[in-house]
Amino acid sequence: MKCHSICYAFYGCCHGQFSLFRHVAALAVPLLWFIGNPLIAQHNVSDLKKLSLEELMNVEVTLVSGRPKKLHETASAIQVIPNEFIRRSAAARLPEALRLAPNLQVAQSSSHGWAITARGFNGAPLSSNSMANKLLVMLDGRTIYTPLFAGVFWDIQNVVLEDVDKIEVISGPGGTLWGANAVNGVINIVRKSATDTQGFYVSGSAGTLLNHQIDVRYGGKLGEKMHYRVYGQRMDYNHTYNNDDEDATDSWRMNQAGFRVDYEPSAKNTVTLQGDFYKGSENGPDSSYLDGQNLMIDWKHTISERSDFDLQVYFDRTWRDQPLTTFNQQLTTYDIDFSHFFSFGDRHRIVWGVGYRHMRDRINNAAPLLEFDPADLNFSFFNVFARDEVGIIPNKVKLIFGAKLSDNYYSGLGFQPSGRISWMPDSDHTVWAAVSHALRSPGRFDADMVVPFDGKNNFDWEKVTAFEAGHRMLVSKHVNFSLAAFYNKYKDLRSIDLVNTTITIENNQKASSWGAELSFDSQISKWWRLRGGYTYLNISIDKTAPTVFDGSDTFESLDADHHFMIQSMMDLPANFFVDVVGRYTSELEASPSLATPEYFTIDARIAWKYQQLEFSVSGRNLLDQKLEEFGRSQIPRNIYGTVTWRM
Repeated sequence: MKCHSICYAFYGCCHGQFSLFRHVAALAVPLLWFIGNPLIAQHNVSDLKKLSLEELMNVEVTLVSGRPKKLHETASAIQVIPNEFIRRSAAARLPEALRLAPNLQVAQSSSHGWAITARGFNGAPLSSNSMANKLLVMLDGRTIYTPLFAGVFWDIQNVVLEDVDKIEVISGPGGTLWGANAVNGVINIVRKSATDTQGFYVSGSAGTLLNHQIDVRYGGKLGEKMHYRVYGQRMDYNHTYNNDDEDATDSWRMNQAGFRVDYEPSAKNTVTLQGDFYKGSENGPDSSYLDGQNLMIDWKHTISERSDFDLQVYFDRTWRDQPLTTFNQQLTTYDIDFSHFFSFGDRHRIVWGVGYRHMRDRINNAAPLLEFDPADLNFSFFNVFARDEVGIIPNKVKLIFGAKLSDNYYSGLGFQPSGRISWMPDSDHTVWAAVSHALRSPGRFDADMVVPFDGKNNFDWEKVTAFEAGHRMLVSKHVNFSLAAFYNKYKDLRSIDLVNTTITIENNQKASSWGAELSFDSQISKWWRLRGGYTYLNISIDKTAPTVFDGSDTFESLDADHHFMIQSMMDLPANFFVDVVGRYTSELEASPSLATPEYFTIDARIAWKYQQLEFSVSGRNLLDQKLEEFGRSQIPRNIYGTVTWRM
């Protein structure tokens, strides 16, 4: 039995061929026309001026250091997607917004399924969801993670995009601060405070693939120190198509609601309480019924100008029922995290913290295709970390080093150290380099699955040692560039083995990867902004034992070598706005049943504002009637109209 035969039980085949260069003109011609149009060039619209390049470079990010830090000072390959960029795109859902980060690889695998990763290892699709397990994702600091396969179920990660303040994306290890599974990258979705979302917001969309979507939010205040918001959201999406151009029966619908309260009893204290509740269903060969709730409280306290702490506690419950396989899972998570920042002398900025997470996982083992032993499991994780930023030469050279010690139920203690150095020759340039060691913790799929695999084994941490270097530069007040190069060595990667006629999951693969990430942002004029990026990725996976199935590498990595994205945002006369995103992905090279052709396509949005109303028409995959990106489905062209009211 070959491994690709096993994989085929989980996902279908794709085929086709597209060329990048025959479509570039479709994007370039209208852009060049606008450059040469003097009427538009003289028009001064203030919308894009809300976030200049200098302001963007001074946006504070927290992913790199665990503390707010200006983007241009960060010693990491980080991209920031502010709300303005999301609003000025055709994105209707969170995964679509993540396409705007040029250092992420994002592909749609069904009407409700997505494959999202950084620097590769977008694993095989399972129930229309990629088994990518080397990317850590957080929503307002709450980890959205399932121990089932150590990844993310993207179908239940929904937000009102209007309320997203920014999305921070690190490509490269972040395990020193954020823990296991931050192997190839970290995403942090940050929603706006209740203070910044006062008043009414109503948005309704209807179209083809997006059947209809309604977002309603109201923000108010109780006294001068407490602000709140409540929201509701309804999403209904139509089906995609299989390779025979037949209905893939994967339509889905979701209802979600939530709230947030921000209370500032004093200048030194901020308390946030927020929660979300959702319920929905997904059609398909393995239909699903889903619901969940989460509740989080966060207390930030300023001790002095040189010291503060953050205490966060959250509860998260998810439930997923797939009747065809009689697979039923209920996961309950309790998490507490504490971090403390202080300055030591004039040169040291130290942050340290501890965290504890308890999970209760309940699985129905009546499924003929999936079975876990034990079916019910209670397990806990503990971690402690410390990080020191040392000013070697004040405002010029900094040395950053730290480590995290994590305890995992399956694999015991794991140590994740890192060291970074940054040099700022002037305020417009930051040069940095880093060496990191990160771990991917085992999931239940790796260690507890006994059907169809005999997963009862001592599955260990997956490990990577990563070498990175980069340069971030503000070329002028109108143009900035960022370049990062990396080389990663992986060992003890997951493998599918045949041992004494038994199929098992082991740690018998190793890999190396290297590549580069380039991004740019250009304020061409007061009315036109252009941004984007290109990523090259090369991955090589090898066996470390003769028992490994041929094709086991494909099960771990379905990754394209080339990714390119460009976003154009134009403010036109009479309150019209034209926004275009072009994106290219090269071929996914795999066995014939798994390969996906290269593609280049365009997403576009045309909007018109009248006082508090905005009318827009958006289109996704405009160059393709049906587009194969990842997995078993062909994604149809999606055209929809939206009416938005802000007050």
